[in-house]
Amino acid sequence: MKWFIRKYGVEKNTLLITAGLVWIVAGCNILRIGIITWYQESDISLLNIILTACVFIFFFCFIFRNQFLKHTKRISKKKTENSCPFSFFDVKSWLIMCFMIGLGVVIRKFQLLPPDFIAVFYTGLSLALIFTGILFIRYRWTNNKN
Repeated sequence: MKWFIRKYGVEKNTLLITAGLVWIVAGCNILRIGIITWYQESDISLLNIILTACVFIFFFCFIFRNQFLKHTKRISKKKTENSCPFSFFDVKSWLIMCFMIGLGVVIRKFQLLPPDFIAVFYTGLSLALIFTGILFIRYRWTNNKN
């Protein structure tokens, strides 16, 4: 593993940009699913828009913002400028991400939740992911002048 890090290691600033891009790409993919579901099988009602905003606020303010703070603090403390390119997450966060992706696939594949829920939940969740990704990139540009 050390040869991999020596050969393919990246700087802290690259980790921050990579983290932001991963969050944004994940958010865009989920947003695509949410919008398609909304367009094909759900109503665009005031209630659904309010529920989407609630999902966004919950995930952004209470979960993803904390993850952003945790990971930027950890990345900023790295002493080495030759970090593993995947170390923008810790092991626990990678496991959580894999679990969430798997759960989402199973829920959609077996239609375990109604389309209205998928449309509202995925749209709110995706916007929270995208905004968190933007925070990572913004943090890199405002706090790391290297």
